Amino acid sequence: MNTENLTKELKFKAIRSSGPGGQHANKVSSKIELTFDLENSVELNTTQKELLLKNLANRLTKENILILFCDESRSQHKNKEIAIKRFLEIIKTGLRKPKLRKATKPSKSSVKKRLDNKKRASIKKLSRKKPDLD
Repeated sequence: MNTENLTKELKFKAIRSSGPGGQHANKVSSKIELTFDLENSVELNTTQKELLLKNLANRLTKENILILFCDESRSQHKNKEIAIKRFLEIIKTGLRKPKLRKATKPSKSSVKKRLDNKKRASIKKLSRKKPDLD
């Protein structure tokens, strides 16, 4: 996967940033909206797309489009850079496959230790009971 070609598939839209800022904020569109169409991506192969669909399911729209917003900076160019970095990080973590867990058995000594502790606790609790006077 080439990140250079992947960034060419991104679409950007500049929006007016919310919040305070006076007259200047009402004129300048510094907030960036980044959109990436996962299904129509040419750079990703089908297995990568399936993996991303599964791992990023909660971040995608119904049309499988990833949308990111960035309004951290007052500069549109800086916000664009931040959004691209965030996007690449999301894709990188989304493509990571989790390690398969190997099933293991507890050792005989650990089983014996656990049963001994249970027996000791049981005896301790039995000793707290009132004695039977039969």
